Amino acid sequence: MSTFMFKSKPSKFTPLSNIFIERYMPKARGEFIKVYILMLKYSYTGEIGVNTSILATILDLLESDIINALNYWNEEGVIKLTPIDKMGNFNIEFIDLTSENDASSNEINLLEELSNEANKGMIRDIEKLMGRPVSPSEITAYIQWKQDYNFSPELILLLINYCVSKGKNNYRYIEKVAIAWHELNIKTVEDAQNYIRKTEDKWGTYREILKFLGIRNTEIMKPQEDMLEKWTTVYSFSLDVIKKACDICFQRLNRADFKYIDGILSSWHKDNLKSLKDIEEKETAYKNSSSNKTYNNKTTTYNKSNLKFNNFKGRDYDYDSLEKKLLGWDKDD
Repeated sequence: MSTFMFKSKPSKFTPLSNIFIERYMPKARGEFIKVYILMLKYSYTGEIGVNTSILATILDLLESDIINALNYWNEEGVIKLTPIDKMGNFNIEFIDLTSENDASSNEINLLEELSNEANKGMIRDIEKLMGRPVSPSEITAYIQWKQDYNFSPELILLLINYCVSKGKNNYRYIEKVAIAWHELNIKTVEDAQNYIRKTEDKWGTYREILKFLGIRNTEIMKPQEDMLEKWTTVYSFSLDVIKKACDICFQRLNRADFKYIDGILSSWHKDNLKSLKDIEEKETAYKNSSSNKTYNNKTTTYNKSNLKFNNFKGRDYDYDSLEKKLLGWDKDD
């Protein structure tokens, strides 16, 4: 059980930053948000501290869920956890998120930028795509992408349309895609279209595998996605080969297990088995080898059993004497 000590002053209300709501809340798990808000409330109402047992009871969660949530927010830079001792106790400080908005607002003059008809038109088109109004902080970010990433308005609209088509219209997700495109050096609409085409082809294969396993692609985690990437890209296995490994997994475990399937495919890759024909030939050779071993073992056992009779010492009989006794001739003089 861990205890967290607050650095705060008493207050009768709990202010929740709009920046938290717009940037951090959409991508976070529900239980993480519950932990953040409750801890924020304790911080503002003057609580000295609270332990994970109390938090878990109030929120109907496990203590491990509380720890995971606070570690998550610490990594996101929303709170700051400082160890007090080696017993798992911490000081917790909530970061002032308004400084993020102030920093970005200072870099561009929003009113001046929105006087530009091209920017105004881009924002109108973005709102149509997203089906909702965009906040000033979002507008600032979209305009800033033009300066920092050298994105054209057409490229920004394509990026947002791509995200919306995947059912994602929150700013945090869109921002991550923008950063990824910038790091991939995507600068033109043509670059983006080629990237989207390759990505969709890749996920088309992933979805086919997941469908075969009875799993929705929204349910997979990053390690599972990495395995799919390894099977299709690193190992370059065809869909048929991957399905064969899945079949074997089902036959042996009666369920889908990514690690088990990965073990099968890794073994095939190590043995340089690339096609179903290669795999079948390997299986046939193994079965024949096993059959020969079984036959040889049975033959050896049979011969050994015959040897037991060779160790039996037979009795010696005088058949002439026996015949005389049976006929009564042994009594004749």
